Amino acid sequence: DSLRARLAQHGLGKYAALFAEHGIDLDVVADLTDADLEKLGVSLGDRRRILKAARTIAGNPSALAASEGRQAERRQLTVMFADLVNSTKLAVLLDPEDMKDLIARYQQAVSDQLVRFGGYVAKPLGDGLLIYFGWPEAHEDDAERAVRSGLAVVAAVQRLSAPNGVALATRIGIATGEVVVGNFTGAGVDEEGAVVERA
Repeated sequence: DSLRARLAQHGLGKYAALFAEHGIDLDVVADLTDADLEKLGVSLGDRRRILKAARTIAGNPSALAASEGRQAERRQLTVMFADLVNSTKLAVLLDPEDMKDLIARYQQAVSDQLVRFGGYVAKPLGDGLLIYFGWPEAHEDDAERAVRSGLAVVAAVQRLSAPNGVALATRIGIATGEVVVGNFTGAGVDEEGAVVERA
């Protein structure tokens, strides 16, 4: 995983370019201090968010060990999937570098809205994002948060356009149900936040 992808998972993808500009990568992100981030011009709230997530983002062994100790648990979970409309067609029309930048802008626009409503990017999947509401932190109104977030995401993406001038759009799918979510290891699976749906 790249630092950009890991930052996006925590709703902090907008700092990927800033970190790259200053040579900050996965090997040093866990060593950042509040003073370092302030020098970079990061707001107080986001400094706290970055510091809180830094060990997980960096793949710090102690943080990962702690996450591996988390038991899978039964949860009421709302899952959202957001994907870019006509991405295959755009990939044919655009230069690969332009397409990469376009997907990064799209993911950032989506992540910016999700973080406002407590959404968690469980997995970036190219031009799609798998998002949880209700894990790792649960709220009584997670389903409503997901719907409000989805509307905000649609509006935010409509303000974007491809380098060739084509307006962008996104599709949103939302489902709520009882699941088991947590850390599953075995049979080729080793993922924190993997979900098993109730049959």
